[in-house]
Amino acid sequence: MASASAFIDIPATADQVWQLIGGFNSLPDWLPFIPKSELSEGGRVRSLQTADGAVVIERLQAFDNAGKTYSYSIVQAPFPTTEYLAMIKVESQGEGARVTWSGRFEPVGVSDEEVVALFAGIYQGGLQALRANYPA
Repeated sequence: MASASAFIDIPATADQVWQLIGGFNSLPDWLPFIPKSELSEGGRVRSLQTADGAVVIERLQAFDNAGKTYSYSIVQAPFPTTEYLAMIKVESQGEGARVTWSGRFEPVGVSDEEVVALFAGIYQGGLQALRANYPA
């Protein structure tokens, strides 16, 4: 099993950041490469459309509003992986917040390094897009 992780520090409180990203359907609010998200199954499944038109379907696995974290798995996606499980977490960090996005997965048909680089890039790019919502 391979894994990737990225974090970013944001000059806003953990509560403020969680208010923006804490909803399972909120990706289009802060992630430019996901312009569309639709919930089904009582809010436990989200169907995402990427900026290039691909479809990603994810299932909420755990949600902890007080702990400011949730985890999700991929049901369907154009990624060379199986057994994907990721987590987004917001923590207080001094005067601001630290957001961590991490995942683990089993590569299919590609090396661990290739899939780790793919998801590390997605996580880091996503967190940089999130950071742009909070000018210093």
